[in-house]
Amino acid sequence: MFYMDSKSQFTVDIICKIIDGKISINSATTLLNKSRRTVERYLSRYRKEGIRFIIHGNRGRPPANKIPDSLKKEVQNLIQTKYFDFNLQHLSELLIKNEGIVIKRETLRSWAHDIHHVKRAKRRRSRVRKYRERMELPGLMLQMDGSPHRWFGDEKSCLIAMIDDATSDIHAQFFPSETTEGCMKVMKTYIETRGIFKTLYVDRAGIFGGPKRSNFSQMQRACEELGIEIIFANSPQGKGRIERSFDTFQDRLVPELRLHKIIDIESANRYLQEEFIPNYWNTHVRVQPKSSRSAFKRLPLNLDLNSICIQKEYRTIRRDHTFGFNNKRYVIDSPIRYSIENQKIEIRCQFDGTFSAYFGHRRLDITELVEPRKCNEYGKEVQRKIEALELVEQLGSISKAARILGCSRQSLYTYQKIMAEEGPIGLKRINKPLKRSKKRIPEHAEDKIVELTIQNPHLTLMQLMIELKQHDITVSIGTIKNIWKEENLNTRELRIKKSQSLNIDV
Repeated sequence: MFYMDSKSQFTVDIICKIIDGKISINSATTLLNKSRRTVERYLSRYRKEGIRFIIHGNRGRPPANKIPDSLKKEVQNLIQTKYFDFNLQHLSELLIKNEGIVIKRETLRSWAHDIHHVKRAKRRRSRVRKYRERMELPGLMLQMDGSPHRWFGDEKSCLIAMIDDATSDIHAQFFPSETTEGCMKVMKTYIETRGIFKTLYVDRAGIFGGPKRSNFSQMQRACEELGIEIIFANSPQGKGRIERSFDTFQDRLVPELRLHKIIDIESANRYLQEEFIPNYWNTHVRVQPKSSRSAFKRLPLNLDLNSICIQKEYRTIRRDHTFGFNNKRYVIDSPIRYSIENQKIEIRCQFDGTFSAYFGHRRLDITELVEPRKCNEYGKEVQRKIEALELVEQLGSISKAARILGCSRQSLYTYQKIMAEEGPIGLKRINKPLKRSKKRIPEHAEDKIVELTIQNPHLTLMQLMIELKQHDITVSIGTIKNIWKEENLNTRELRIKKSQSLNIDV
């Protein structure tokens, strides 16, 4: 049994009518749109096989150029387990390079569709934007931006990159986040390699001096000192070359870093600089400029990148030739012939935390002023105890500190214990024993209040006052409350805890 479509059924009907003499061969050729020789061949096969002549001889046979199913399953398994985050073009290249499997792109696409390995199409732009030609000379304009993403591992990091608009020559580096330090390091490395460029095309982020920084930033100041003009883009599409480069990095670099099991910034930067950019970017993405000339300029001898690509701040000199920085005061030790009072000095802060002071181009020798410590919020007595503990830590011996301070070692041990448990507030409570106030109730009455409280921790103030009257002790609710506070029994939880610690049934 076999099935025929409508076209095959029509062909069989025409051949049967020729056999029955109802129509001629010429009419059949017109109806079937076949040659006379083909119709005669149909007749010959019909007389031998019957209506099975309509079945083509290759039906049911595998094509001679068919790829084995085992290879298809192997490739699909590789897509699902090893190359699940690669695009089709990248996947085709890696199958040839790593697995030695050559598959046509459309065949690979159909296999990927079968296992639903298809990336979403990018959303189309809502408006048409004017195309801008590349710059004619390399170095005329560079675009710079940062891309926070999960490039490797489980945490986000930022890839800061600079790309030449004329050639797509790129320099990029990974940092924990997009900071001024990272941008300056990338720009400094690019200038050391290529030279000083003319303009820098960036977005309006605060790092580059956008509105968030009141149109000033350290990057903007460094570019002005180097003679580089900053141009701010009005939209992400304006600096589309750097934005599209991040698409390529996220599409290709992320799966490659995962494939090589890279999970730290140092290894990622090494792979980026030594493998990805030289082997892929420079061979597949970088283009030749329209002109053979270059707009890059050599770094002048009078400019030092190490003194430009840093943080710079300014302070005013006081009358005593001191200045403040980072909540500390510094005095100028350098010999100065004339007073520089009310003059501005330049503070150059390195990214490792060190800094130096300059007046003009002269570096100043400075010393930090150690001023007397102010009393803390707990008073002079607590401050004295804290300084005693600092002396103990400095000397490393309680006995030596006790001899210097003229106190007992037990006092220092007590200070250490209370400082560790309660902090400075606990040191404030350590006072010399005071004389008992005449207005205070008798000691036996206080002891009875504490005893009854521990025996009956659930009693309220009013209930305890009534219980005390049965023992001929008359006190006010306020007195009981004050005693509870002194004995740290002012909450029901504290009273129950105290009672349980003394093994008293509650």
